[in-house]
Amino acid sequence: MSNDELLRKAVAARARAYSPYSKFAVGAALLCADGEVFLGCNVENASYGLTICAERNAVFAAVAAGRRDFAMLALSVSGAGTPCGACRQVLNEFAPRLPILLGDEDGKLRGEVSLDQLLPNAFGPGSL
Repeated sequence: MSNDELLRKAVAARARAYSPYSKFAVGAALLCADGEVFLGCNVENASYGLTICAERNAVFAAVAAGRRDFAMLALSVSGAGTPCGACRQVLNEFAPRLPILLGDEDGKLRGEVSLDQLLPNAFGPGSL
């Protein structure tokens, strides 16, 4: 799958976000090694701590479907932001060097980074 296709899927996921409080919609498209893609969007809640980020939404959907071998993540975020700390930690559990495409709300690639750059010296399964 091309980077552009994966970014388009992230944009489509972003369109489904439920973000009435922050007005900050995020879409994620998680590419598995077998080529299957899992989508996630952020879903906010009036009890803010119950909110789920797009990245974790996609990871949990993939794991629930039996996938744990992740090849790439594409994000659609206003301003092309990066995953939050909680999402970085969850992603690290499965793919410490995961390439991440940083796309804006229109799916234009604004940058690319690897998870180990965002979370250096990470705590993970090997730390136990």
